[in-house]
Amino acid sequence: MKQVLITGASGFVGRQIARSVQARGHRLTLVLRPGRFTDIGISDDQVRIIETDDLFAESTAWWLEALAGIDTVIHAAWSVVPGRYLDSLDNIDCLVGSLRLAEAARRNGVARFIGVGTCFEYRLPNERITVEAPLGPVTLYSTAKLGLYEQLEIRFKATATSFAWARLFYLFGEGEHPTRLFPTLHRKLSSGEPMQLSSGDKLRDFLDVREAGRMIASLVENGQEGPVNICSGQGVTLREVAETIADRYGRRDLLAFGSQPAHPRDPMAVVGISNLAST
Repeated sequence: MKQVLITGASGFVGRQIARSVQARGHRLTLVLRPGRFTDIGISDDQVRIIETDDLFAESTAWWLEALAGIDTVIHAAWSVVPGRYLDSLDNIDCLVGSLRLAEAARRNGVARFIGVGTCFEYRLPNERITVEAPLGPVTLYSTAKLGLYEQLEIRFKATATSFAWARLFYLFGEGEHPTRLFPTLHRKLSSGEPMQLSSGDKLRDFLDVREAGRMIASLVENGQEGPVNICSGQGVTLREVAETIADRYGRRDLLAFGSQPAHPRDPMAVVGISNLAST
């Protein structure tokens, strides 16, 4: 049994990580905004809560105290406000604040540090993304994530702290923001509203967020180091996804493909190959 500190545990991905880590029998320390524990949906047995209004503003000294007795850190927190996070200057604050957390982990001799990155660190499009694939972020969000990965790799290399970096691909499922693709499709099709879409020919690697949480939680025990692709390894087109959901309501007629232009930075293909070691 390990003492695992998780940041961002009330978020879309973080709550699934926390649930899976607890299910594996580990003790949890959660760094949360005030009043957010009930959002996670886990037992309070053997859970320590540390509250802060802004973890990215906390000092290294604050983190040194928070990390007392911690074996493993899973850093899932980041600013991801829908519609603005890709180019938000908040990414810089997240990067700088994350480095203070990492420095405290290094000083405290934390045995394992697991960071959470993104598939957008890779050069895209790519239908076969291994962890050796070329990197090439094009947004401030992905650039900051890659910058954090590179800094942590250097900082932990000469220490006793083992370091893993979980790169998330396209996630869906419980707790997803209502403006994202899957919830929007369900909401509109179930109420008989037309759904305006691009051509639907782009290829994506979708993974249920619950499985992503389980995959990241397994990194606590398996000792794997370096980048890890958290993905399904299967590519499907957006048209296939939309038609599958529409079939649940018998309303393919509501899908208006080609009625919306594709985003200029939206890559044609993003499909990963998982290198997650088994436990």
